[in-house]
Amino acid sequence: MSDIEDNSDLGFTFRKNKNGEVWISHHGKHITTLRGNAAVDFIVEVDNGSFEDQQQMMARETGNYKHGNERLASLHPRNCR
Repeated sequence: MSDIEDNSDLGFTFRKNKNGEVWISHHGKHITTLRGNAAVDFIVEVDNGSFEDQQQMMARETGNYKHGNERLASLHPRNCR
């Protein structure tokens, strides 16, 4: 594997059940279940995306992603005590 592939795999997987639910797991641990319209919308998006896009979609659905402000928060006055 190249370094690019290593960075694109965030460790998320999903499985669609017979009843239409989508289970999202992170490194083998069940994180969330999508039902109804959320599950349908997720499947449509995932089917149209690349592997990297799928990983990012699952990260967003679970809330497990960086927001981009982590470094800036450390510089905030309330955090510089």
